[in-house]
Amino acid sequence: MIKIGEKLPEQSFTFITDAGKSSADSAALFGGKKVVIFAVPGAFTPTCSQAHLPGFVVLADQFRASGVSLYCLSVNDAFVMRAWQQAQNAGAVTMLADGNGSFTQALGLAKDTGDFGGLRAQRFALVAENGVVTALQVEAPGKFEVSSAEAMLALV
Repeated sequence: MIKIGEKLPEQSFTFITDAGKSSADSAALFGGKKVVIFAVPGAFTPTCSQAHLPGFVVLADQFRASGVSLYCLSVNDAFVMRAWQQAQNAGAVTMLADGNGSFTQALGLAKDTGDFGGLRAQRFALVAENGVVTALQVEAPGKFEVSSAEAMLALV
């Protein structure tokens, strides 16, 4: 599992926007700024859609005022992440589609849910400055406490 003081792994992410398909790598996304990356087991799933993402949407202005950019990571494809962003009115959050789970695995925060959903991200959130992890909050299985928007806002 990635540790405080370590650099985020190199990864290219694909985005679907009104203008079409684009991509950016982790250096461009996370370099030179302070970010919160929060990971959910799946887009459109209950806790993720009812609490985790909405909490960051509600507090987005406070994160922005603190100079923090918000990223939501999930092992889903870019089309699913775009649809979920639109359904949640989450334009203030950049959606990171980790389609094959390679970024999540490189972080050491993947879990295998078997036939239920396959490879997924554990629920977690981290703070990184210029691509280096400064805080990491990993939820215990079945919990949603330490990676909430409120908990992360207190850390930035």
